[in-house]
Amino acid sequence: MTAGISIDLRSATPPYEQIRAQIASLIVIGALPPGTRLPTVRRLAADLGIAAGTVARAYKELEQAGLIQTGRRNGTVVAGPVGGDGPGGALGDAVPARPAAGPNAAVIAAVDRCIAAGRAAGLDDGALLAVMRARLGQSHEYGEQDSSQ
Repeated sequence: MTAGISIDLRSATPPYEQIRAQIASLIVIGALPPGTRLPTVRRLAADLGIAAGTVARAYKELEQAGLIQTGRRNGTVVAGPVGGDGPGGALGDAVPARPAAGPNAAVIAAVDRCIAAGRAAGLDDGALLAVMRARLGQSHEYGEQDSSQ
């Protein structure tokens, strides 16, 4: 599970928010289907090298958004996707209502994480698009090929 989650300690976005946004994105795109058991708070914290309280806060917010459920018997499991006008708050507005599947799911998850990080930084849609366009324009500088050719 931690293969899909990473923390940037240099980011202005708090680590708990990074965890929350990434897990929420994975749930919404269907990479974590309903019923999937998540690692324990202690396990995920140890895997990421952060405090257990940080993971606990992310899990608490995910539970309040209705994305996960925590119980003594089953541990923490995915409740189901939230999108559109659901209780997911700003992230719910940033992701599609239906989970994406197929070969582009990882790209969609990455885009969702970028949207969540941008919104957490206070950027509106226009600013997010401008950043993306600027970065796409720089891809030639890094030796990447233009896929539109």
